[in-house]
Amino acid sequence: MAKVSFEDSMKKLEEVVGKLEGEEVSLEESLKLFEQGVKLMRFCHLRLSEVEEKVQTLVVDENEGGRLEEFRE
Repeated sequence: MAKVSFEDSMKKLEEVVGKLEGEEVSLEESLKLFEQGVKLMRFCHLRLSEVEEKVQTLVVDENEGGRLEEFRE
């Protein structure tokens, strides 16, 4: 994926889900939308994992190498 923000990807994913849920689309179009949604979901999941790892690193650094704390939403 090109340089796309997490927020833009989430918005696009919501649009894809809305189309799949609300509009009558052909089987072929549904498959394309589903594939697009899977790609967006994977990108968002990867981005969240990266951010979680950074937060955990910051917590460890803040504790001067202390224990790793769980990431909490």
